[in-house]
Amino acid sequence: MHVTKEVAEYVVGSRYDDIPDDVRNEALRAIVNIVGCAVGGAREPAADIAIQTFRPFFGPATASIVGRADKADPLHAALINGITSHVHDYDDTLPKNYIHASSPVASALLAYASVNPVSGRDFLHAFILGFEITSRVGNATYPAHYEAGWHSTGSCGVFGAAVAIGKLLGLNSSQMVHAIGLAATQAAGIREMFGSMAKSLHPGRAAQNGYGAALLASNGFTAGIYGLEGPRGFAPVLSAKYDLSKLTAGLGKDFDLRVNTYKPFPCGIVNHPSIDAAIQLKQEYGLTADMIKRVKIRVAPLVMDLCGKRNITKGLEGKFSVVHGTAVGLVRGKAGLSEYTDEAVNDPDIKRVRDSVTPEADSSVTEDGVKMEVELVDGRVVSKVLEHSLGNLARPMTNAQLEEKFRDQVGLVLPASQTEKLLERCWKVAELKNVGEELVAISIPPA
Repeated sequence: MHVTKEVAEYVVGSRYDDIPDDVRNEALRAIVNIVGCAVGGAREPAADIAIQTFRPFFGPATASIVGRADKADPLHAALINGITSHVHDYDDTLPKNYIHASSPVASALLAYASVNPVSGRDFLHAFILGFEITSRVGNATYPAHYEAGWHSTGSCGVFGAAVAIGKLLGLNSSQMVHAIGLAATQAAGIREMFGSMAKSLHPGRAAQNGYGAALLASNGFTAGIYGLEGPRGFAPVLSAKYDLSKLTAGLGKDFDLRVNTYKPFPCGIVNHPSIDAAIQLKQEYGLTADMIKRVKIRVAPLVMDLCGKRNITKGLEGKFSVVHGTAVGLVRGKAGLSEYTDEAVNDPDIKRVRDSVTPEADSSVTEDGVKMEVELVDGRVVSKVLEHSLGNLARPMTNAQLEEKFRDQVGLVLPASQTEKLLERCWKVAELKNVGEELVAISIPPA
């Protein structure tokens, strides 16, 4: 098998007209979502620290950073875009492999488009290809790669960024093979970083390193030509079990954008069923914090693996705590950005209810479901069994809900008129003549 070559030849040979209409439409939804996330996260401390730290090492500051007035060289702009688009953990997720594929790919493309003329069609096409290759590398190595502790958004996202930028650079098949190899040798990101700023560094570095891999390949820098499948390649080294046929089967016909999902809550996706159920119980029974004695939840085993944090003091930690998600749903009846701040995590009512929650791993519960039982101080017991949470494939977010989410995030940074213009440009990205001038520039806050 020469999987790396087959992937490279597919990307190089793909044409925009080859992409089915439904896949293009789903790509637009993904772009609306990820641009909203990037602008919404642009003022987070993680972005401030990264810019302050790396500014002395910037090259010529020609590239725009989405949602910020700062400029950087394109590679550092890609890095910061990746941080801001993922820092709230609000970006789209593929339930089949738990990859946030849009963040590394779009972050690199937005940086590239801010300094190079790129038509909307070419931008959208490159995004679709990068998203697909990111997900397929993840599919080929899931679950062993993920269970070993790798954060696939970073370790697989670097491939998507590389092929997306490589497509815009017009790499030939040989160069694309080298770009993939260069991406493979820079694959990184570990799950121990969940609940800290370092998690958002993963798609940032994937965007930056993938962009750099494509540039190097375009100038003749070589790599091993079996970067994905070789005996010391990505899959054999970083995954105890893998199936490389998942990388190439149906390539160009089956697209994982069709099974992409968008988050209604800014936290680990496996928390969503518990949050959803808790919100429904609060609404149905008018629950308040002082009414709740104890809570029992039965969740899929993966929930305890990913989101089992209990003794938390930071908002970022709350994003990976199923007991915190349950508590904010029961106490506040919502789980927005304000529920994952340091203030919310340390709120006395939320903390008391959080301490009353007992989660139990139950293999009979799906990763999209939950069984919740709330015992009240008056002796009543109320319960909720949820099979599918809001935002997943069985209950997808509508375009209107995506727009509401976009406005909630972007409105933190941009005035309303600019927010609406940016939203319109995202939906119409395929029609734009120059993405940098007509979309990226609109994302910059006024002076």
